[in-house]
Amino acid sequence: MSMCNYLENKILDYIFSRTSYIVPTILYLGVSTTAVQEDGTGITEPTDSVYERLTITNNATNFPAAVDSIKQNAVRFDFEVATESWGTITHFFISDAITGGNILIYGTLTVSKVIDIDDQLILPVNALSISLD
Repeated sequence: MSMCNYLENKILDYIFSRTSYIVPTILYLGVSTTAVQEDGTGITEPTDSVYERLTITNNATNFPAAVDSIKQNAVRFDFEVATESWGTITHFFISDAITGGNILIYGTLTVSKVIDIDDQLILPVNALSISLD
């Protein structure tokens, strides 16, 4: 998992210029059939009317303390049951907005998942591993 340029710049400005950055209290988890680029572009989200980025409260219940420089999700993330094909989901990202916004974190799913009609994408506990390397 990697940080997008937007978040990297915010962290660097905070540490070296003491420029404030307000951490979002709500995060939005999305998925893509194409690779997310470091500048936050390249995302191809499903076009199914039931698909939307998952709204996640940014707290220690959902993301407990990091261990060995890795932060993981402590709850399961369930997307809606597909009403049309989503294609092969290969990547995920975390944004600061339900649509558009700034992409903060992105990564490749360990196992790609084909989502057809009546399938549901579920990301289990510890499916997202976030590190600063």
